[in-house]
Amino acid sequence: MNETRNQAIGLLFLRVSGALFLLWVHGLPKLLNYSEQLKLIEDPFHLGASVTLWLAIFAEVLCPVLIVAGVLVRLACLPILAVLVIALLVVHPQWTLFEGQFGWLLMIIFTSILIAGPGRLTLGHRVA
Repeated sequence: MNETRNQAIGLLFLRVSGALFLLWVHGLPKLLNYSEQLKLIEDPFHLGASVTLWLAIFAEVLCPVLIVAGVLVRLACLPILAVLVIALLVVHPQWTLFEGQFGWLLMIIFTSILIAGPGRLTLGHRVA
């Protein structure tokens, strides 16, 4: 299916804004305040705080950077969605929809990107 110019711009906007938002709000604070975050992070699978934090940093720093660049976008959505599912259903199962709305909105954004793909406006795509 040929993607229209508006669809390409829409996918670019969704991809870049969602990824930068996740990176800025969750990823960079974990990376820049690593020692503090190490004391605060939940460890629901008993992997150890350090391993759990590095997995979260992978999903919330590296994966958004890949998504912004348009590289391995669908694959990069999977760790993000895994962290969100774990946060919403395992770590905070008591949260109401209201309390977890930010997480659910991120699930909607990254599931949409997973389904739709990155669009044609990526670093690896040649535009004619």
